[in-house]
Amino acid sequence: MFFRAIKIIFIGLYRRLDRYIDSKVPLVWRLIFLPIKLIPCKTPLPISLRRAFEDLGPVFVKMGQILSTRKDLFDLETLSELERLQDEVEPFDTGLAIEIIERELGASLEETFTSFNKTPLAAASVAQIYEAELISKDGKSRDVVIKIIRPNIEKTIKKDTELMKWLAKILERFVPDSKRLHLETVIEDYERTLLDELDLRIESNNTKSLRLNWEQSGKLYVPQVYDDLSSERLMIIERVTGLPVNRITSFRENNVDLRKLAHLGVEIFFTQVFEHNFFHADMHPGNVFVDTTDPENPTYIALDCAVVGSLTEEDRLYLAKNIYSFFHRDYFEIARLHHESGWIPKETNIEEFSRVIQRVIDPYFNKPISEISLSDVLINLFKLAKTYRVEIQPQLILLQKNLLNIEGMGRQLYPQLNLWETAAPFMENWIRERIGVKSIAKRLKKKFPIWIESIPELPEQVARSISEITKIQNIQAEQTEYLRQLTRMMEKREKDKRWTMLGFLIVASFGLFYWIYINL
Repeated sequence: MFFRAIKIIFIGLYRRLDRYIDSKVPLVWRLIFLPIKLIPCKTPLPISLRRAFEDLGPVFVKMGQILSTRKDLFDLETLSELERLQDEVEPFDTGLAIEIIERELGASLEETFTSFNKTPLAAASVAQIYEAELISKDGKSRDVVIKIIRPNIEKTIKKDTELMKWLAKILERFVPDSKRLHLETVIEDYERTLLDELDLRIESNNTKSLRLNWEQSGKLYVPQVYDDLSSERLMIIERVTGLPVNRITSFRENNVDLRKLAHLGVEIFFTQVFEHNFFHADMHPGNVFVDTTDPENPTYIALDCAVVGSLTEEDRLYLAKNIYSFFHRDYFEIARLHHESGWIPKETNIEEFSRVIQRVIDPYFNKPISEISLSDVLINLFKLAKTYRVEIQPQLILLQKNLLNIEGMGRQLYPQLNLWETAAPFMENWIRERIGVKSIAKRLKKKFPIWIESIPELPEQVARSISEITKIQNIQAEQTEYLRQLTRMMEKREKDKRWTMLGFLIVASFGLFYWIYINL
């Protein structure tokens, strides 16, 4: 771990990332880095940043992928370089890739494919992708892509996440307020997510589930997986054509309805989270394509379903109520929900908390997305969380990450998009269906047969419950009597200790007086 930390620092200095240090940094740090700054560097800073992410491996590449959507944080040149992290990471040797493919298939390339392009289609952070034509069972050729896990990638991921946990412990030790962020839990979840990406059987199942959810929608297309040819380290999937979601110039040249496309993206996001409770959680531009066959009705294509998320019923309903109250500017209800769920301390003044939320959020309403910086909102909310000791919920981290990606793509597609206006009707309908009279009646109808079936067993269950309560009462009585005996024993020992001490003092006093007497 120590050597990995040294390597991270070394790569940062080797790539001259110290150039990001400006006059706002404390003087002592500027003095430390002053000798390095005297060394000239001709490589542009955005390229150095991208290369540093690549040097440090998949954990940092993933971080760069998220940052590549944030136009409000970086200039266009930096964003352009970070976007290359989506599919232009340095590839590993194709000869090694072919060995892995043939070993996993148990057959040669010639027996399985009519053609195989040895030039990688993409080299991502944890896998490499090739194009091929598959010999299908009906004798026809099918255009497919082959995804192979990078060799020895698991060790690097574990080292990096262990280092992050170590740094989190240090931070929690020296900054007590950081404990409410649950940093170790967040890192463990992130590590689990990355390690899950190394098992392509998980991605295969995720892809099939997502495809089933959207198969007849005409809004989101998910490619078919050739399950019989896929394994832990290899996945063969249908090749689809489309434009990456960040090709705005191409969309305009093809007269694509960008307003409709942006609104559709928001609808898909909320449908996945609240209706399906199964959402694609890695929706950066490298994983989202657009089918522009019908420019007036564009649709999305989802790739790389390695990372998906879902929420418990309790979290989903709680989140929906918060969002619903948020859209209606009912800040007191938001504060009450936080208090009820235990996300803020019980002694917090709810009315005061609601007024603070209003001051933070209200200025962003009725603004197009081009005038809203989600990073500013999050910074203000973080300050609020710090003041009121709001507990950061680890189970919502994937959703928060996905929301950042969606906002980044929304900014690129249609800056005039109003998130509130687009999402509010969806949430109103969902809440109405979920907690309305019809929904309650539907759930009662679903539970009724189970209740009817349980009625004959009620007398026995009641008798069993009474017996259990009696046993518990007897145990409590025995424990109470035992505690009384223990208390009496302790009191007796305390009295004995006092008498012993008193006797010792008497003997000591007598000895002292006797010594004084014989020496007079």
